[in-house]
Amino acid sequence: MSALADADLQRRAAAIELAVFDVDGVLTDGRLILDDHGTQTKAFHVRDGLGLKALMRHGIQVAVITARSSGVVERRMAEIGVAHLRQGAGDKEAALAELLAGLGVDGARTSFMGDDLIDWSAMKLCGLSAAPGDADAWIRGRVDLVTSATGGCGAVREFCELLLAARGALKAWQDSYL
Repeated sequence: MSALADADLQRRAAAIELAVFDVDGVLTDGRLILDDHGTQTKAFHVRDGLGLKALMRHGIQVAVITARSSGVVERRMAEIGVAHLRQGAGDKEAALAELLAGLGVDGARTSFMGDDLIDWSAMKLCGLSAAPGDADAWIRGRVDLVTSATGGCGAVREFCELLLAARGALKAWQDSYL
């Protein structure tokens, strides 16, 4: 990435008011684990959750839009304090457009982190798009940023830290734990 591209990425990251995340393949590693009774479990990385909390603490709203519906996701987002959760969103573009209208946030001030084809329609509405390092190759080739970390293994935290750094808030957040 050129210096100009880096400066543009930082400018757009600094303008983000709403950060939106997919679940499977972004907040999790994308595997769906079902037991013999059909109960679904998912593994979330604790550092990703702390990154989401940091965004909210520094004035960036957080939303989750996912095509699947899961009580596990509802519970985890409640634990983190994510107020904007849209599950069962087969049309993520429509779900995001509705969310933006309801919150009064411009798409140019929104970021979306997704990992697969179903996320692209929503990502196109946003001023900044990101994907985990193990996202679908087609998606990785189109987003503004690909993290070095993979889905469910710190990719969200990496992106959150980029957003915080662009606002000049990363060091203050890190130092708040000293």
